[in-house]
Amino acid sequence: MKRRTLLASGAGAALAASLGLPLRAQDGPLKVGFIYVGPVGDGGWTFQHDQARQAVEAHFGDAVETIYQESVPEGADAERAITQMVLQGCKLIFTTSFGYMDATVNVAAQFPDVKFEHATGYKTAPNLATYDARFYEGRAVIGTIAGRMTKSNKIGYIGSFPIPEVIQGINSSFIHARKVNPDVEMVVAWAYTWFDPAKEADAAKAMIEQGVDVVMQHTDSTAPQAAAAEAGNVFTFGQASDMAAFKPTPRISSIIDNWAPYYIKRVQAVLDGTWESSRFWGGIGDGEVLIGDITEAVPAEVKAEAEALRDAIGSGAYHPFTGPLSKQDGSVWLAEGEVATDEVLSGMNFYVEGIVGDIPS
Repeated sequence: MKRRTLLASGAGAALAASLGLPLRAQDGPLKVGFIYVGPVGDGGWTFQHDQARQAVEAHFGDAVETIYQESVPEGADAERAITQMVLQGCKLIFTTSFGYMDATVNVAAQFPDVKFEHATGYKTAPNLATYDARFYEGRAVIGTIAGRMTKSNKIGYIGSFPIPEVIQGINSSFIHARKVNPDVEMVVAWAYTWFDPAKEADAAKAMIEQGVDVVMQHTDSTAPQAAAAEAGNVFTFGQASDMAAFKPTPRISSIIDNWAPYYIKRVQAVLDGTWESSRFWGGIGDGEVLIGDITEAVPAEVKAEAEALRDAIGSGAYHPFTGPLSKQDGSVWLAEGEVATDEVLSGMNFYVEGIVGDIPS
């Protein structure tokens, strides 16, 4: 693809016009930056974002140049890293973790001519958009598989941080596991990290010692799969990426985050001059949440059941949060046939009925 030609603007354009000189086109690729919370080799969340970055490069060729910084801590370090990308000439920057939200807001305010995109956040500005995935849709599918596959009737969930995105996943997994197996109990462990293989492995081992034989996670490494493989007779699911190295067991299916179509669309919008701040929340129907290969370790009838649920969610025929559903304290949340609104889901701070334990404050 030919490099996009950008017209001179701002003070340079004004000066050229005042002198009666023609505007001089500036040749060069659009520079796009990515800020990652983990290493690109984590096998999960950051790995999948970086696969999408590479897809951007492949799609646009020399019209676009991408750079990235991995393992950027959330907080002040993030603000410095984002600012440095602006100073390196990036005109579009994707910050790919919830904890980068305020840092992204702060830098966006300082550089109104740069476009920013923040993953999983909720704060926007004229030059700041947000994007997210309906992970809870995929959790409904793997929760169904978990409910069918457990022999101990104990399934586990390793949470990262107690934010709505993670709580949605815990609730969706439990609701759908219990729909197919009313005897299911769920053990929730909070790791307070997105990526820490040692902590994730410890959480998985602790669950397994409690009798859990199916482990789900909202953390980024493959350490829970390794712990399950070591224990034997424990099933897991790939998180964010396929984690195919651990199939056919213990990884029996996966939730895959497919960011490439969104990244390509938003880069194209900048190139076209049509980029606008927006909020995007895509799911199975948008191709943003994928269910990975369901291996032969899962009985054919269970696989068919899970795939039918996936397709119903993708078509819009079914919403994973459809009543009747009650909150943990027994109070009615959704009446028969009532569907949760995006507004409620975006602020979800409670467990559904049947989950034992408290959400940390």
